[in-house]
Amino acid sequence: MTQGLDAAAVIVPLLLSLKVAFWATCVSGLLGIVVGLYLARSRCWLRNVLDTVFTLPMVLPPTVMGYYLLVLFGSKGWLGAWLKDSLGISLIFSWQGAVVAAAVVSFPLVFKPARAAFESVDPQLEQAGRVLGVSEWGIVLRISLPLAWRGIMAGMMLGFARALGEFGATLMIAGSIPGKTQTLSIAIYEAVQAGRDGTATLLALVISSVCVGMLLLATWITPKRQEARGA
Repeated sequence: MTQGLDAAAVIVPLLLSLKVAFWATCVSGLLGIVVGLYLARSRCWLRNVLDTVFTLPMVLPPTVMGYYLLVLFGSKGWLGAWLKDSLGISLIFSWQGAVVAAAVVSFPLVFKPARAAFESVDPQLEQAGRVLGVSEWGIVLRISLPLAWRGIMAGMMLGFARALGEFGATLMIAGSIPGKTQTLSIAIYEAVQAGRDGTATLLALVISSVCVGMLLLATWITPKRQEARGA
């Protein structure tokens, strides 16, 4: 039997999901730009191996990634034990843990477009900057990033949508605590299990609308970069 809709049951997980997705996108965006730039410019023979490792979160089941994160950041994990003993930080069953899970899972969607965007930058422009005496950091900030920003932004939008809909890894490391770690995807699962079909439907429509909006924005940005290259 379907129960009446509860506004708090929709608003609370929505706001939490937006917060988690925002911070996860900031983390994955920063790391994705750094790693993408490094692999785009590196000639190291290990770069294809590194590319494969960084892409794994895209193909591994989210529960497997969640298990790895639980082993790493759990109370007995080497990183989790260090954070607990040194800084008093515990990521398990916290919204920060949900941020870590969402950032890891969404990272490939940011890193791959960032690398492709940096590889599309004309190397002659960067070489001209070096000839004019511009430092390597100056070349990155004044040439590479301005020319690659559309691809980077498109990847970050895809990463945001993926982080917003993350379920498996988040449930493994952060659990399902209403008002604390229960994101939209987990709230939908809980609502279905409890027979609250109206709430589940509304939550599904909300997350679908946001994800569609992100995909449309990413699609709108990417063709302009391709058209500019063909101009």
